[in-house]
Amino acid sequence: QVQVVESGGGLVQAGGSLRLSCVGSGSIIVINDMAWYRQAPGNQRELVATITRNGITNYSEFAKGRFTISRDNAKKAVYLQMRMLQPEDTAVYYCKADISDLISGRIRRLDYWGQGTQVTVSS
Repeated sequence: QVQVVESGGGLVQAGGSLRLSCVGSGSIIVINDMAWYRQAPGNQRELVATITRNGITNYSEFAKGRFTISRDNAKKAVYLQMRMLQPEDTAVYYCKADISDLISGRIRRLDYWGQGTQVTVSS
């Protein structure tokens, strides 16, 4: 069964850094586009950054210059390096992976979400 799992969240003071990881497993043929989202208490989930299989990246305005998304296809992983963190960055961060997998001998393509990892930035 296909699964994606995030890790790397934690508590950090303003101005600090964290590196989040998301790793896929299961009957994966290929991972296409990947993305990071975040959701703060009382807010809607918002896009942080995206990366294509070939490494083309896009960032939301609040992430530009501070966050870097990258991937390692051999490890079926995507990363989010966060620098100069601010209290407003506090949220649960989620990984989304567009995955082609094998089910009953047929190929399907679906979005898979991780369970999320908590990032808390203190002032």
